[in-house]
Amino acid sequence: MEKRFIYADNAATTQVSEEVLSAMLPYFRTAYGNASSIYKLGRDAQRDVEAAREKVAAALGAKPSEIFFTSCGSESDNWAIKGTAEAMAKRGKKHIITSVFEHHAVLHTCEYLEKHGYEVTYVPVNDKGLIDPEDIRKAIREDTALVTIMFANNEIGTIQPIAEIAAICRENKVLFHTDAVQAVGHVDIDVNAMGIDMLSLSGHKIHAQKGIGALYIRRGINLPNLIHGGGQERGKRAGTENVPAIVGLGVAIEAATRNIAEKNAAIVPRRNRLIDGILKIPRTRLNGDRDKRLPGNLNISIEGIEGESLLLMLDMNGICASSGSACTSGSLDPSHVLLSIGLKHEIAHGSLRLSIEDDVTDEDVDYILEVLPGIVERLRSMSPVWEKIMKGEDYQ
Repeated sequence: MEKRFIYADNAATTQVSEEVLSAMLPYFRTAYGNASSIYKLGRDAQRDVEAAREKVAAALGAKPSEIFFTSCGSESDNWAIKGTAEAMAKRGKKHIITSVFEHHAVLHTCEYLEKHGYEVTYVPVNDKGLIDPEDIRKAIREDTALVTIMFANNEIGTIQPIAEIAAICRENKVLFHTDAVQAVGHVDIDVNAMGIDMLSLSGHKIHAQKGIGALYIRRGINLPNLIHGGGQERGKRAGTENVPAIVGLGVAIEAATRNIAEKNAAIVPRRNRLIDGILKIPRTRLNGDRDKRLPGNLNISIEGIEGESLLLMLDMNGICASSGSACTSGSLDPSHVLLSIGLKHEIAHGSLRLSIEDDVTDEDVDYILEVLPGIVERLRSMSPVWEKIMKGEDYQ
């Protein structure tokens, strides 16, 4: 069998597109002005920063003045959550609501705030990874400052009922933030129609470079600065503008949000074929809702194997993927996302996440489905856990 190279880990990062790279290159050599300088080279850079801001705003249904450039999605999350917490504490509101399976950029920020006198409620998700909006309603209190719920989960791809949650927040006069890092460019987003007050996004998930992101802040919401210094970003976020990356983000988000339905029409059937094919392997299960998920995401638990070994063997066969095991980050604990939907530790450790885009072909799907069963069989033949399963013994 011919060895291929298949990149199926777009939820981790994406390749910078040719369109984005071409747009960025002049700002490294000829259009290198500081956007805060008053001479022409600087004014030109500032003009191009504002053009990129307009593109980001248009992609979200926002106003350009509501878009602030950051270094990444994690910074955007931190600014939205810490900034709201600081501002609302002055009104006696020190309660925050989030979910148990948010990205660590949100969870660790909330844990930080808990150590500084704030109270956080972590609402559960069901076994499909979906939040019940009524749980948000029940959790809201008089002192609730913010609800922060991710638009789509980075591991199992479930898309939350964002508009319903936002409506409940607005009804109760509580600010609503969503981490939309995984959702932008894959689903249609209109911050006004959906009632979103703040939204985080990251460029490297949509074929821009790493190290650029943005935070949408609805007009009228005044967050304190996360970074102090100069007057960049209308005085709200100090630091010399990363002009090449900002321009690249503008190009990337414009391309990513163009013809979303058309792109998904090609991606979803391939994703579904991967799901159906992998589920033919005995003792496997799909994690997350079958339909309410990102178009290119599938996350499947495969009993009797370790995720790290699975990834290494896939890599030997030219397939880049991710796992439900957090071992690659230096932790022996399985994914908190998979545990939150009720998986046992042993099953969570053996999960496979594939996140594909429209560059993955039908032939690539065939190759994955041809290679994976043999890898699973080999790993299971060496697994004492699988041996116990075959003997009918339960996990200990």
